[in-house]
Amino acid sequence: MRLPGGIRIRIALVLVGIIAGALGTAYLIVVPSLERRLVDARLDQLEDVGVPLAQSLPEDTQIWQDSVEEYAVITNARVIAFDILSTNQPALAPLADSRTRSSRDVATDSVAFQALLSGKVERGRVVDATGDYANVAVPIDAGAVVLFQAPLADSLATVTLVEQRLLLATGFALVLALVLGLTAAGMFANRLLRLETAAERIAGGDFGAPIVDRGNDEIGELADAFDRMRVQLAQLDNARKAFVANASHELRTPLFSLGGFLELLVDEELDDETRRRFLETMQGQVQRLAKLSTDLLDLSRVDAGQLRVLHEPVDLGEVVRLLASELEHVAASTGHLLETDIEPLWCEGDEARVLQIARALATNALIHTPAGTRVVIRARRRGDRGELSVEDDGPGIPAHNREAVFGRFYRVGGDMASGSGLGLAIAREIAKLMGGAVRLDSDRDPTVFTLDLPVYPTPDPQSGGASFSRENDARGIERVPQAS
Repeated sequence: MRLPGGIRIRIALVLVGIIAGALGTAYLIVVPSLERRLVDARLDQLEDVGVPLAQSLPEDTQIWQDSVEEYAVITNARVIAFDILSTNQPALAPLADSRTRSSRDVATDSVAFQALLSGKVERGRVVDATGDYANVAVPIDAGAVVLFQAPLADSLATVTLVEQRLLLATGFALVLALVLGLTAAGMFANRLLRLETAAERIAGGDFGAPIVDRGNDEIGELADAFDRMRVQLAQLDNARKAFVANASHELRTPLFSLGGFLELLVDEELDDETRRRFLETMQGQVQRLAKLSTDLLDLSRVDAGQLRVLHEPVDLGEVVRLLASELEHVAASTGHLLETDIEPLWCEGDEARVLQIARALATNALIHTPAGTRVVIRARRRGDRGELSVEDDGPGIPAHNREAVFGRFYRVGGDMASGSGLGLAIAREIAKLMGGAVRLDSDRDPTVFTLDLPVYPTPDPQSGGASFSRENDARGIERVPQAS
């Protein structure tokens, strides 16, 4: 479930957190450092002035009060002179204090006691119930300790002011960061919301409206990727619709034809010759349905990645001879001149599938070219590739249609258009599975369709390549039966 405010609140909170962290870090660094420097400066000042004064304290304790009062004016601090009591545990007793009231608050001053024990000048910051002070204690030869105590309130007022200003700036920065964060995050969130809406629209099958985002950043790039996806999905959807429509048409035509002939055979009194012609026509429609169903099955297997082919030695010359023998009567009936041009050549592939591809190429040439056209089926080697090509002297294929002929259900327009339009599409996919390709050589005057495959070293004539086939069969490679 999406949180209220979504990404806007999160981005704004992250920005506020960053600002708060940065200012908090600055506060922790600046304020203590400034405070420490001010305290040290006051202690240095007291020590520089107080040590010479303490050392000039008279030996006569009767005039100590006057001396400490004078020292207090000079140092702008409270001055207390302690006498050292000779007891088992050393102790201090205040004898003179620049303040007229009781000296009880400094009777146990830790800095003065530390100077008594160390015999050296000691300094430190003392905080008690009466306030915050900088203390410097100086032991003297007269058997006494002089304590200089200066309040730090004035010095630390600067720290308090900086602290207040920093806190005020922090509060202002946090409010400003929250406002700007919400505004900027809202802009990004609105752009993402538009992408979300477009994605839902595409998911619903609406591919018409383009996805536009003029931002020159990652969201803009995401929008461009979404729009490319929309175009591709639209193309796939159109192809799917065209595929279903074409498949339905190709199935419906022979089925209607068969239905009509069956009605005539049942309802009409027909002579034997007419009945024979009807049955031959019906047989042709059944073969057309069988061929279409086989093509659709191959196509579905290719799309699902389930079509398997063998990789074995294939005698390309023998494939050409078989194909020429198979199509000889077809060429004679259509008035074509069928020729072959064969080089001894072995390629790696699936013999049944190679014959299927060659049959599709040659059949197209016989169907889509006028009578009297010469059709040549060749097998030859080019470098490390073997080629089986079908060349015809027909009218050719327009340049803008040369790639389209490999599309599914594509058929050349005109009176010679026939077939399901799946042969070349299936041929190209099967060739890829065998490591080859089917191409249309458009830079020549004749129309030439070529199947090229990797060349396989010529097998031992005694084995005829059979051992290779058995080895592949032993590895569990499936041989797909040839479609009728």
